Amino acid sequence: MAGMGDGSRLYFKQLLAGLDLAEGDRVAEQMVNFVYLIGDRETGEAVVVDPAYDQQGILDVLAADGMRLAGALATHYHADHVGGSLGGMAQITGIAELLELADVPIHVQADEVEWVAKSTRVGTDHLTPHASGDTVMVGEIPITLIHTPGHTPGSQCFLVDGKLVAGDTLFLDGCGRTDLPGSNPEDMYLSLTQRLAQVPDEAVLYPGHLYSEKPSATMAETRRRNVVFRPQNLEQWLMMFGR
Repeated sequence: MAGMGDGSRLYFKQLLAGLDLAEGDRVAEQMVNFVYLIGDRETGEAVVVDPAYDQQGILDVLAADGMRLAGALATHYHADHVGGSLGGMAQITGIAELLELADVPIHVQADEVEWVAKSTRVGTDHLTPHASGDTVMVGEIPITLIHTPGHTPGSQCFLVDGKLVAGDTLFLDGCGRTDLPGSNPEDMYLSLTQRLAQVPDEAVLYPGHLYSEKPSATMAETRRRNVVFRPQNLEQWLMMFGR
């Protein structure tokens, strides 16, 4: 469990499913998803990013820290992030179960509304659609939403106080798959090289899964070491990664 202990107003925690949450859940242990908590320490409000596997556990962490849930943000519609059927192999709890515990808005990218609703069976009236560049406020803390299609049509990343919560768009090593329903390799290239160009090198990347030894890294380090940034143009990228 990684969190902010520097006395800043920002409340930020990185929780590993299967360890910090949903302990003993074999699916969570295998999928190594991260769940993020972002909040304003002064107002006590917080939002959760990708609340899969253990909704009561999420609320318990917030309560222990003197925080209360004010909303949820979804990076994309896949079951290991928002709940639903994992390819028929397992059923993962997510935003539907969260809403049973707390009636809060679920913030999704506009292109993802239909996909999230189908995956989770949550009615669209519970989903708040957004465009790229929108800001979600948690207390007085602004979270900027960046639409990054490629892994899914409505994948989005969240930029808050020099931290990029990237879901399955970008990992420390590699990026999200582009051979799944709704994926698009060309969109992924544009998301990585253009849409995320606004994120400065000093920002810290927080991915959607623990696929590397470290749970986070600066964007400068990621851009330098991650092979997905090595191609010099779209044609080269598609030859290497356009699965």
